[in-house]
Amino acid sequence: MEAITIKDLTFTYPKVNKPALKNIDLSIKQGEFITICGKSGCGKTTLLRHLRSTLMPCGTREGEIYYENTPLDNLSQRQQTERIGFVRQSPDNQIVTDKVWHELAFGLESLGYRTPEIRGRVSEMASFFGIQTWFHKKVTELSGGQKQLLNLASVMVMQPSVIILDEPTSQLDPIAATDFLETIKKINRELGTTIILTEHRLEDALPVSDRVIVMDNGSIIVDDTPRMAGQKLKELNHDMFIAMPTPMRIYAGINNDLECPITVRDGRNWINEYAKNNKIIEKIADKNIIFQDNINNNKNCIIKMDEVWFRYEKELPDVIKGLSINIGEGELFAILGGNGTGKTTTLSIINGILKPYRGTVKIYKDSIINNKKELPSINFIGVLPQNPQSLFVKKTVELDLYEMLSGRKIPKEEQKNMVDTVSKLCELKSLLHMHPYDLSGGEQQRAALAKVLLLGPKILLLDEPTKGLDGYFKKKFADILKKLQADGITIVMVSHDIEFCAAHASRCAMFFDGRITSIDTPRAFFCGKNFYTTATNRMSRTILPKAILAEDVILACGGKIHTNDSSSIRDEIMCSKVNDEVSSHNQETKITKCDKTKYKPICKITPTRITIAIAGLIAFILTTVLLWNKYNDWKNYLVQFLLVTELAITLIAIFPGKDLDAPDFSIQVPKGKRKLTKRTLIAMVMVLVAVPLTIYCGVFFLGDRKYYFISLMILLETMLPFIFVFESKKPKAREIIIIAVLCAIGVAGRAAFFMLPQFKPVVAIVIISGVCFGGETGFLVGAVTAFTSNMMFGQGTWTPWQMFAFGIAGFLAGILFRKGLLIKRRNSLCIFGALTTFFVCGFILDTGSALMWQAKPTIKSMMTYYTTGIPFNIIHATATSFFLWFASEPMIEKLDRIKIKYGLIN
Repeated sequence: MEAITIKDLTFTYPKVNKPALKNIDLSIKQGEFITICGKSGCGKTTLLRHLRSTLMPCGTREGEIYYENTPLDNLSQRQQTERIGFVRQSPDNQIVTDKVWHELAFGLESLGYRTPEIRGRVSEMASFFGIQTWFHKKVTELSGGQKQLLNLASVMVMQPSVIILDEPTSQLDPIAATDFLETIKKINRELGTTIILTEHRLEDALPVSDRVIVMDNGSIIVDDTPRMAGQKLKELNHDMFIAMPTPMRIYAGINNDLECPITVRDGRNWINEYAKNNKIIEKIADKNIIFQDNINNNKNCIIKMDEVWFRYEKELPDVIKGLSINIGEGELFAILGGNGTGKTTTLSIINGILKPYRGTVKIYKDSIINNKKELPSINFIGVLPQNPQSLFVKKTVELDLYEMLSGRKIPKEEQKNMVDTVSKLCELKSLLHMHPYDLSGGEQQRAALAKVLLLGPKILLLDEPTKGLDGYFKKKFADILKKLQADGITIVMVSHDIEFCAAHASRCAMFFDGRITSIDTPRAFFCGKNFYTTATNRMSRTILPKAILAEDVILACGGKIHTNDSSSIRDEIMCSKVNDEVSSHNQETKITKCDKTKYKPICKITPTRITIAIAGLIAFILTTVLLWNKYNDWKNYLVQFLLVTELAITLIAIFPGKDLDAPDFSIQVPKGKRKLTKRTLIAMVMVLVAVPLTIYCGVFFLGDRKYYFISLMILLETMLPFIFVFESKKPKAREIIIIAVLCAIGVAGRAAFFMLPQFKPVVAIVIISGVCFGGETGFLVGAVTAFTSNMMFGQGTWTPWQMFAFGIAGFLAGILFRKGLLIKRRNSLCIFGALTTFFVCGFILDTGSALMWQAKPTIKSMMTYYTTGIPFNIIHATATSFFLWFASEPMIEKLDRIKIKYGLIN
């Protein structure tokens, strides 16, 4: 019986023309172990996310997915949670509690299981996975391997029939990764659980797989047994063949008639059998011996650490213990070791982020020892962190790359050439328009690498740079590093990728317990290891004890090294060293001076702006000293308005504004789609008829005594449009969450500026909500914000009026934007905000004041309220424009992205 069946599945992400998945047909039987592999961005993770409804990405979808012959959408969330387990790439992103046993019980508790059954299942799983020895530990005390094992156990405690794992070993060291895969194999063999695994480390995954599925550009190109899958990839001369297990690649490079090996054990039997009838050349040279000699003689040393000790807190044990290393110029120095041994901490010490309490760290520049403060350029050291997302700050990959060049006097044409070259080098051309967070793990790693390369550093620190990279791009990445070395750039790399370090490092160092236990050239380093070594060495050590690479064995046996059609990038011109005055990238002529007549200066704060800012600040101080609290009538409000105006002028002069620059911001709703939806029409009836009628009844029939009841009635009326939506489709928690967050921001903003009367950001936030998510959402955010914030400021008869006033601003913004009369431009939003706040909100609040405090209001008394309310309304309107000026761009940018990515209501 099939556990999972996929029929003709095609999927396209929003605002992307190319499908992420194309005509996927796949059938997975119960109890099978399936490994899915392919290049980064080929669609592996997208495919896996379609196997759980709650994780399905938003976009255009065609085709059908079945679980045990039942449409997946017909299964409830509870059924999917119990039957289909999902383990993600990052262990920390899936853990939700503080202790191990809490994490194991969390899922069952959420599903409402009885306590005795929870205890029974948790104890059984803890024993099965060997967790009982750290059952009561805090999750923060666990290693990476233990955290991932805990995630797996937390899923298995539900007793699922299918487990989906998305690159679960990418952040684990080799030994922990092997142990984790062995556990998965045990679950599959002993419990009969169906395993669907995506993985770049195929050395251990393929031998335990029943089938291998290879994807490319959103399609399945190979679906067969591991042995046949490798053979088909070789026949296709496909780039993914270089990611196949080492025994298989060695076999393919040598002309022989023996059976193709997959595991190290099979490979050892194969080479022993091959050696009986064929000559093998045992002499293998060590090409990196020159680096070892130079460092031993203290030649060309650029990084020197001498007896370095470090701990994070005084009471905690030492993380680094007496570390001493010398790293030479142009060297690729690889640091290996288990999780938690101090590798990443060492990189932070070299970079100066962390300071040791004992020992010295010295950086040599042109044979002169420099302290960090004396380094000539901030670009002297470039860092690629373990989490590439920490480098991304812009809304597209292209803008993120240009961000690295901002503030440097480089002509625009030069900047464009540099970005184009590094984009081609890291294969980002097709990804430049995408948000960095929407990329796959491997694509994010390449984008982060491109940002670092644009700095042109002299020393490059890389923390797990091959994490998430497929075998094809690892080869290109190695060519990039070789080019950097040829330019004299020193590279210090922390990595769990043994095969990559063996092939490309100048020297390797083993970290254990905060210190280096062994250091040598790759061949000498790995030949002396029994477990922590390459698959080639484990396979061929009886015949070729010095072989550590597949190429070593292939050449020794007289074979040919496999190559693909992809051209090497060694001859490509990459980003060379660029400083603040010189840029010689991709051309021989050096530009020594920026042509200011052709290119706009980077800095936009002109002398005129500085003069205006100083004048505004002086005026603000003088007004405060001379006029503050001098009057008790309407003149005091004019003083407040004057102060706000002076402060606004000062800040705008200091922070020059710009139009919202995202390409979609200026595009209005197409004319054919400007018709208001039924939901919006219902909301319009509620807002323009039901809500005013409710307030009228409350004032004239209840005498304002039931304002809590009136407020709750208004909330119910504003929520009715959403209730109608949820009746026609399954509600999404993300839709409620985003509205709740916007309300929370409004409440927090009103509380933050409590000391300034009428100067609040509430209406600005409400307008932004209406523009991004529609008029009914804008009204709901305004009404809930007013009602909730008055829990702090005081509930009263004014609450319903405030709810109506704030809400109507958001409703009008959403309607006018929908009809094409309001655009997402900063100036347009500020003008609309000022006019709406002054005339609409001001009129409603002044009317409410008149009706609340007068038993029999007259036209004359009403006009008195409107006149005296003008100063308040001016300040309120100014505040709305002020906050829209500064907050509209970042908020609309993020809200629009969330709306598109998650398909939120509009």
